[in-house]
Amino acid sequence: MSSSPHFLETADGGAFPSVGLGTWKIPSEVLPDLIPTAVEIGYRHFDCACDYGNEPAVGEGLKHVLDSGACSRDDLWITSKLWNTYHHPDHVRLACERSLRDLGLDVLDLYLIHFPVTLAYVPFEERYPPGWFFDPNAPDPAMKPVRIPLSDTWGAMENLVGAGLVKRIGICNFTTGMIRDLQAYASIAPQVLQVEMHPYLTQQRLLRYCQDENIAVTAFSPFGASSYVPLNMAGENENVLADPVITAIAAAHGRTPGQIVLRWAVQRGTVTIPKTQTAAHLRENLTIFDFELGGEEMAKIDGLDRGRRFNDPAEFGEKAFNTFYPIFD
Repeated sequence: MSSSPHFLETADGGAFPSVGLGTWKIPSEVLPDLIPTAVEIGYRHFDCACDYGNEPAVGEGLKHVLDSGACSRDDLWITSKLWNTYHHPDHVRLACERSLRDLGLDVLDLYLIHFPVTLAYVPFEERYPPGWFFDPNAPDPAMKPVRIPLSDTWGAMENLVGAGLVKRIGICNFTTGMIRDLQAYASIAPQVLQVEMHPYLTQQRLLRYCQDENIAVTAFSPFGASSYVPLNMAGENENVLADPVITAIAAAHGRTPGQIVLRWAVQRGTVTIPKTQTAAHLRENLTIFDFELGGEEMAKIDGLDRGRRFNDPAEFGEKAFNTFYPIFD
């Protein structure tokens, strides 16, 4: 892995920026200006997905950046993700090409399978992004699971690399068992795993396995509950940033709790993708490379693990989409 804390080296030698901007839940009207602001501050890594519904707005922001000469395309790392309704091999390339078109790009640096969740295909012209419901207008709308072998989907993902549409492929929300199965037949190994990871869900064994297998790990929702409280998927009392251990370490370093959590994420060898809509927080989240946490401090944060997963289809699938769909059990 790279010796620079600013980057994590992927298996193919790629320089994966350690801090990126996650675009989940950022309104489309904000992004055309936010992306250039982020680049000016120093961001080069943007994490996107079909399901976020804002890739055209990200693309508009990227166009401003590239047209202005603020940086070159080679300086940027853009990730997107294959949605659950496009897992059939007939639909994988179409979905990737749609994201490329929306983002205004010729190639993605990384394309991930968003969930190990396979849902019935919804044509673009019918609804895009398709979301979780098969038919939102049905009397009792629900997800419509279908059975598509992961090997079929992965083979189509590998073809994207061969076609020059993506540089690397990877996975999100996979367990070690799923990864082992994929490794047994993959011609191109997954280069990145993106999972929920924060001090209340440290996933130490999963991280160790990926590091042993040279799979880079991206930690989403690095602040834990903050993105989920408004969705009624977390309680106010589950705020990682208010945890006494975090606030005490922050005070000792003269830093914010957010900076401590992000420094912990980077120092343990993960890439992290906090979301923000303000220039002040963009700067704050990137200003974590001029200090280090001590071994005892790292251990204290590791010790906060509660196994608390906020983003779990077994929970939100049933509550929000009338469908029980466990993937982590």
